Amino acid sequence: MKAAFIDRYGSNDRVSVADIALPLMGPLDLLVQVHAASVNPLDVKTRDGKLKMLLKYQFPLVLGNDLSGVVSDVGAQVTRFKKGDAVYARLDRDRIGAFAEFAAVREGAAALQPTNVTFEEAASLPLVALTAWQALVEIGKLRANQRVLIHAGSGGVGSVAIQLARHLGATVFTTVGQRNVELVKRLGADVPIDYRSARFEDVVQDCDVVLDSAGGDTLVRCFECVKPGGVVISIGSTPSAAFARSWGLNPIIVLAISVMSRKATAAARSHNARYEYLFMRADGEQ
Repeated sequence: MKAAFIDRYGSNDRVSVADIALPLMGPLDLLVQVHAASVNPLDVKTRDGKLKMLLKYQFPLVLGNDLSGVVSDVGAQVTRFKKGDAVYARLDRDRIGAFAEFAAVREGAAALQPTNVTFEEAASLPLVALTAWQALVEIGKLRANQRVLIHAGSGGVGSVAIQLARHLGATVFTTVGQRNVELVKRLGADVPIDYRSARFEDVVQDCDVVLDSAGGDTLVRCFECVKPGGVVISIGSTPSAAFARSWGLNPIIVLAISVMSRKATAAARSHNARYEYLFMRADGEQ
């Protein structure tokens, strides 16, 4: 099969397309003939090696996290899918490889593709939709009549998160460029904030949940918007030390991450708020 892979971390010139062997299947795996795959910022970070402290991959590494396609074979213990099923999935973080003609997908990571979407549309959904759900529902516990600030509302995660927050009955604030203000309003945002003309922390305060996708100074400023007892969830920054420990990382790496995330940790403490880092997980049930 043809696949796009890297033999070491680097820029796009490290990406090769060539014939390689089919992926190995386990008893709980599907072999999916890939019809579409989406490119996410996570794929770029993986290619560049920016996640190598968290994820230890072996080379050659086939890239790609999101896919849709048709099941061409099933493992001996698979019960939920059969050959010919159209499915979509976010691959497990330790078994990526969507940029190929075929991919091995854990049964629990896959879901039947809705009949009213194309393969291309389906492949664009898993990572961003799971991120929005796990951030707002699992971590944020967002519910009706609460206030949420969602950064980058016209982006992949942001556009799904706005719709989910609206569905949950929350009041939705979002940062966005002027040209996309009407878009985020249609998605359900109550208060779009043009990040070029206003500082978001001057517009919104007392949020129950803030979803950050930028990291850096933006993450630290998010704590100006959250109420005591609220939570700032980041998907774009350096992980927290607590997250690093929960992943069982080397103590030296945990220490390094603790130093790199100290500003966010200090801001959370000073505002009596929580700081959570999310690296979403594959889940076909969600």
